[in-house]
Amino acid sequence: MATDTDYLIIGAGPAGLQLGHHLARAGRDYRLLEAGPTPGTFFRTFPRHRQLISINKRFTGTNDAEFNLRMDWNSILSDGGPLFTDYSKRYFPAADDMVRYLTDYATATDLKISYETRATRVERDDNGFTVTDQHGEPHTARVLVVATGPAKPYIPDIPGIELADGYESVSVDPEVFTDQRVLIIGKGNSAFETADNLVETAAVIHLAGPHSIRMAWQSHYVGHLRAVNNNFLDTYQLKSQNALLDGHILNIARDGDGFVVTVSFSRADEVTKELRYDRVIRATGFRFDHSIFTGSARPALVINDRFPSQSSAWESRNVPDLHFAGTLMQVRDFRKSTSGFIHGFRYCVRALHRILEQRHHGVAWPRVTIGADPATLTDAVLDRVNRTSALWQEFGFLGDVIVLAGDSATHHEEMPVDFVHDAKFAGDADFFVITLEYGPDHDKVDPFDITVRRVAQDNPGRAHDAAYLHPVVRHFRAGALLGVHHVAENLENDWTNEVAHREPLRDFFARQLSALTVG
Repeated sequence: MATDTDYLIIGAGPAGLQLGHHLARAGRDYRLLEAGPTPGTFFRTFPRHRQLISINKRFTGTNDAEFNLRMDWNSILSDGGPLFTDYSKRYFPAADDMVRYLTDYATATDLKISYETRATRVERDDNGFTVTDQHGEPHTARVLVVATGPAKPYIPDIPGIELADGYESVSVDPEVFTDQRVLIIGKGNSAFETADNLVETAAVIHLAGPHSIRMAWQSHYVGHLRAVNNNFLDTYQLKSQNALLDGHILNIARDGDGFVVTVSFSRADEVTKELRYDRVIRATGFRFDHSIFTGSARPALVINDRFPSQSSAWESRNVPDLHFAGTLMQVRDFRKSTSGFIHGFRYCVRALHRILEQRHHGVAWPRVTIGADPATLTDAVLDRVNRTSALWQEFGFLGDVIVLAGDSATHHEEMPVDFVHDAKFAGDADFFVITLEYGPDHDKVDPFDITVRRVAQDNPGRAHDAAYLHPVVRHFRAGALLGVHHVAENLENDWTNEVAHREPLRDFFARQLSALTVG
């Protein structure tokens, strides 16, 4: 059935539902298009081995709902609606639980969703967007938001790659690979997930790729290799016939019932070798499918053409009023923070909604007015950083903004830091940006190496050298940085100590405000 709305969202996964929820609460005219029969079609297939790697920590020692979202990586924001923690007791839950949760969320929030409606063509003219579905029905809107994620397999440019089985379709029955030599192209979580599934049946498993493995526990980027998927590394380092191949795959050729693969090894003086395998599996990730976009509606792409190029408002850089939600948002903090995952993009989607409200409806960013004296500013900052889940999850990317206005100030929560500057949000006024951040070289040091000295916790004099997550307050005026204060790190992330935390921050605010008075 044809539809005409102000906002049209393609995709009813977590991001689409999240944005739909915010639009519904604001009383806006919207519609979601979902290709599948229920929300969360992606999770009906992926991950292939049906275990999520997003943590589901149900017990935290507190009933503070805001704080608990720090440990709940699967729920989307609901203002009292269903939480994923009620759907599974497992720390790493099953993907089928996510499908149940999203279905119940859509029902509980009574969202306007057209199911089994696949977008096949997107056009744009002076009146907005027209999305045609598989039945030929048009859906028109002034603003289009794509929340489908990078759902198309990324296929590297390797001669013979078409001979490989894709992660998206290869059998997940390990018995199919009994006593076989298997090559898996890729070194990410999907590749290791696949390898782990085969260690009990395959004779030999090789994982190949040109880049070094990055461990999530060291980089703090949860898209890097997770410990839950790295059992394969034991089988490699403890000599169980499996191996990591560091290098480029130059060619894949069929050889009787198997394949001959040419590998150029990066760490062996570019030695080239031909290796024989019974099966080759491609597990090289996904990319954004822009094939349905035509003419002036087609967004420019970045990062090996895997993602749409976006502004700090998550808007296409070449197609006005075309925005992106969900995993596609990660372009703005690629492989740094958490915008590619539910526990990160749920806050980015809320920020996107606030941007749309401001731009199209004249609704100001939510704010509270507070005093502009050092004590009040200190209390406001420390009260927030001790509870906020948004700044905790989207470290260094989302921040609170306090804008000074004489003897008072306005406190704005959870703003994309780059948007604050790009949009000149505070004009010429002085403002403070509050973030949670790791130290600049946090990913360069092995956190388990006890010979590496760390800054003592609660040491305000060395807080700027801290590697672990801690609050950072920056003072700006008209884009110029006027001062920075690092709040000392703390083992349990409790920034309430008078000597270590409150007094140094209060002194910082006093100095910055005093300089304004003198000026």
